[in-house]
Amino acid sequence: MTENKPEKTARPPRQPMPEQPPEERRRNFREVPFGYTPEIAQTEASRCLLCKKPMCRTGCPVEIDIPAFIKLIREGDFAGAAAEIKKFNALPAVCGRVCPQETQCEAVCVLGKKGDPVAIGRLERFAADYAREHGGEPPPQPDPPNGLRVAVVGSGPAGLTCAADLARLGYSVTIYEAFHKAGGVLVYGIPEFRLPKAIVQKEIDFLSQLGVKVELNSVIGKLDTVDELLEEYDAVFLGTGAGLPMFMGIPGENLGGVYSANEYLTRSNLMKAYDFPNYDTPIARGRRVAVIGGGNVAMDAARTALRLGAEEVHLLYRRSRAEMPARAEEIHHAEEEGVILDILTAPIEMIGDEQGRVRALKIIRMELGEPDASGRRRPVPKAGSEYTQDFDTVVVAIGNTPNPLIPSTTSGLTISKHGTVVADEETGLTTRERVYAGGDLVTGAATVISAMGAGKRAARAIHKMLSEKT
Repeated sequence: MTENKPEKTARPPRQPMPEQPPEERRRNFREVPFGYTPEIAQTEASRCLLCKKPMCRTGCPVEIDIPAFIKLIREGDFAGAAAEIKKFNALPAVCGRVCPQETQCEAVCVLGKKGDPVAIGRLERFAADYAREHGGEPPPQPDPPNGLRVAVVGSGPAGLTCAADLARLGYSVTIYEAFHKAGGVLVYGIPEFRLPKAIVQKEIDFLSQLGVKVELNSVIGKLDTVDELLEEYDAVFLGTGAGLPMFMGIPGENLGGVYSANEYLTRSNLMKAYDFPNYDTPIARGRRVAVIGGGNVAMDAARTALRLGAEEVHLLYRRSRAEMPARAEEIHHAEEEGVILDILTAPIEMIGDEQGRVRALKIIRMELGEPDASGRRRPVPKAGSEYTQDFDTVVVAIGNTPNPLIPSTTSGLTISKHGTVVADEETGLTTRERVYAGGDLVTGAATVISAMGAGKRAARAIHKMLSEKT
C-alpha cells in the first residue's frame, strides 16, 4: 500500500502592481502605479523562500535584511517591516519607487533562476507607504550625542543617507543644500508621476527627527568653502551630485527651444511648472518634441513633455533598444503612453527659423559596430542616411558631470579627467584629510541606490576615523 504524500502547494505568480491606464496618466502628473494592497503584498511576500544565505541581501547597496522584512509582511506586521527596513535605509519609500531592483537585489533572487524573482522593490514601497499612511513609523532612537560634528554638502541620496547614518550614531550633522528645497535629484530630477515630492519630504522629515539640521539656499564654494567648514566641523562629506549638463557639440544647440534635461526637469519638478496656474514658472510646451538620449532621465523628459501637452514626442537614441540604459519598466511605461522610440538615430544638426528658434533636426541613421569601452556595440553612422524632421522643442538628455564649483574652491582635492572627485571606493575618503565624497560627484551620473550605498560606506568610514581619534 503506497502512502499518500501531501501535494506541494503551488507558489503564486509574481504579483503585478495596479496602475493608472496609459490613456489617462499621459495627461496628468499623478503617480502612475497605485502600489500593493495588503492582500497583494502578503501574497507576493508568500513567494519568498526566506533563504538562510540570502543572495538578495548581497545585491542591496544599503544592506537591507530583505528576508526579515518580507517575513514580517507575510505575517501581517507591516509597520514592523517598515521599521526593519529603516534600520538600514532612511529612504525606503524612495528606493521602492526608483531603484533598479531588477539589476540588484532581484537579479540574484533564487526564484529568478527559473522564473520571476520576488518583487522586493514593490514590497519595500508597500511597507514604507503603509507605515507612513497609518502612523506606524516608530520614532528613531539615535545614540546619545558624542560631541562631534559633521557637515554634509548636498541633500541628494548620498548626502541624506550619510547624514542619517551618522545622526543615528550620535553625531551632530548639518546638511548644506544649494536649492530652496532639500532632496537633490529626488526633487529636481525625478518627476512627480514617478516619485511624489510629498513622499520625499516625509523621508527628509525623518532625518529631522534624528536631529539632522538642513541649511537651505547654502551654496558651498560661495557661502563658505570646504576649507572653512573644516575649521568648524570634524569631518565633511561631499554629495553634490552631477548637475552640470552635457551637450552634443553639434550646430544649432544654442537655438531657442533647445533645453538640457536638467533645466527642463528642474523647471517642471522643483519649480512646479507642470502645476500652472498655481505656479507661474515658464516652461516650453512644445507641440512636436524630440528628446535625445536613452537613459531614465531621457524617459522622464519625454513623459513630462507628453503631460505638458505635446502632440508627439520622439526619443532619439543612437544604439538599439537592447542597449538602452533606462529601466525596462520606464521604457515600457513611456511606450504605453505614446512616446515614439527612434532607435539607431542621432541628430547631427539643429535647424532654426528666422526668429532663432529650433524648427527641425537633421538626423543620421546608425548601425552597431564593434563593442566600445562600455561593452556595448559602438554606434556607427550609415553613409547617405541623413534626413530632416520637424520639431519645435528639443531636450538633450545625454548625461551630466559634476559642477566644478567645489573642486575649484577646495585645495588639495584631486579631480579626474571627467571632472569627478577622486575618492576611495570603499570609504569615500578623498585626497584631502577629513573630507569624504560619494554618489554622482565621484562616479558621474548613476543610480539613486548606488549613491545611497556610497553615503552609507562613507558614514561608516567617518565614524571609524573619528572614533580612532577620540
